Amino acid sequence: MALAKVYSVALLGVAGHVVEVEADIADGVPAFNLLGLPDAALSESRDRVRSALINSGEAWPNKRTTVALSPASLPKRGSGFDLSVALALLAGEKKIPSERLGATVVLGELSLDGRIRAIAGALPAMVVARDAGFSRAIVPRANLAEASLIPGIEVFGFSQLINVVAFLRGLEFQEDDEFESVENPSTVPDLADVLGQYEARRAIEIAAVGEHHLLMMGTPGAGKTMLAERLPSIMPPLDTDAAIEVTSIHSIAGLVKGSTPLIRTPPFVAPHHSATRSAIIGGGMNQPRPGAISLAHRGVLFLDEAPEFVSGVLDALREPLESGVVSLARTGGTALFPARFLLVLAANPCPCGRFTGDGRACNCTPLAIRRYLSKLSGPLLDRVDLQIFVEPVSRVALAASDVGEASAVVRERVLQARERTSVRLAGSGFATNAHVSGSALRREFAASDDAMALIHRELEHHRVTARGLHKVLRVAWSIADLAGHDRPRREDVAEAYLLRSGISQLVGAA
Repeated sequence: MALAKVYSVALLGVAGHVVEVEADIADGVPAFNLLGLPDAALSESRDRVRSALINSGEAWPNKRTTVALSPASLPKRGSGFDLSVALALLAGEKKIPSERLGATVVLGELSLDGRIRAIAGALPAMVVARDAGFSRAIVPRANLAEASLIPGIEVFGFSQLINVVAFLRGLEFQEDDEFESVENPSTVPDLADVLGQYEARRAIEIAAVGEHHLLMMGTPGAGKTMLAERLPSIMPPLDTDAAIEVTSIHSIAGLVKGSTPLIRTPPFVAPHHSATRSAIIGGGMNQPRPGAISLAHRGVLFLDEAPEFVSGVLDALREPLESGVVSLARTGGTALFPARFLLVLAANPCPCGRFTGDGRACNCTPLAIRRYLSKLSGPLLDRVDLQIFVEPVSRVALAASDVGEASAVVRERVLQARERTSVRLAGSGFATNAHVSGSALRREFAASDDAMALIHRELEHHRVTARGLHKVLRVAWSIADLAGHDRPRREDVAEAYLLRSGISQLVGAA
């Protein structure tokens, strides 16, 4: 009897577990048994591994073979265990030295001719392997760029099973191509393309400073989508830890390609209004997959034509907006995905899109307008810090030769304001103004007395809720950081309140 062990990784969300792939080859009637709660794709690995071994010049063990994936109670999904199964069989027959696999994690799907195909989730799998104490990893060559991003673990990439076997035997081999990892920043549209819209530009600048959620309402063609698409261009680039976290989510979704895997620019995700709840929140029958809110983690989630989304989809955002994480419970376990995103909603003011408060160009009845806007529920809007009306671009703005400020200029102001925020919040556990707790706003980070008197008067007249009061104060801190004030003044709180209440006043005129 021959026994060998190889290590791999099973992912559940962005977390994972090290899996022991044990192969036992014994005399008896030839058979192959795969144990350890494999799914359909993993159960089919027998035929893939058999053909890959034979077409790579190795023999298939004509004995009673048992492969066990431990822990046995953990569901195993996908074809990423193929390579580890093949190497376990070869090590069990003493065709490769087992000692060279002791501190090594193996990932990869095999094709019938012995090629090693790319897998999803290579980056978070490397994080799991490193944290478990492994020093080496063998991955598909197509995943080498992203897998090499994790320090502390030596990663080898191969495109052929025969090359992996030669490497483990200490023989020379030749890969098809040279590997080179390059980081190229993503191109984002520039804010200078937006004509006019000074109030809206001010709103997205404040949103970028404090990571405040934003609702833009306006007539079609006013520039709501252009403004939202350019918001990532004025946000700070992701640091290394944040970039690895964001790239890990995109890796699980299979969206990391080529030799430039690290995502440095805040992601921008804009699903169509016909998207289902699972597409937005995340889901899947057996293997949970990240939804749009997780793909937008540390970036912007833009929902254009927000009232047109399917009923219930928008309200499903309420919990992730508060917690910054989404929990997907399935029969095989619960997957947690981070979902700390900046939400931008865009909507027309009425079904025809021409309502501006005076009703001169709109043919919609007040009832139709209210019914249309009621699709944006009060509890959801109460979580949106900035709510502005985007006026149509004027003829003067279209004819002007001067362009607006470029993204680089605005981003510099945002970075300076973020630096003031970081200094103030150092040691508090909060990263940006939008995440400061209500108790901290009332104690450590209180506004000036006359500013608090202003917002307390609105609370007493029931024009703002307790949550809304805290939202106004968080926005006021971002305005103060932009202005260089040591604490929010009355004018900062007044501007923050107007940026939050403008649309409600407009709707009240309907």
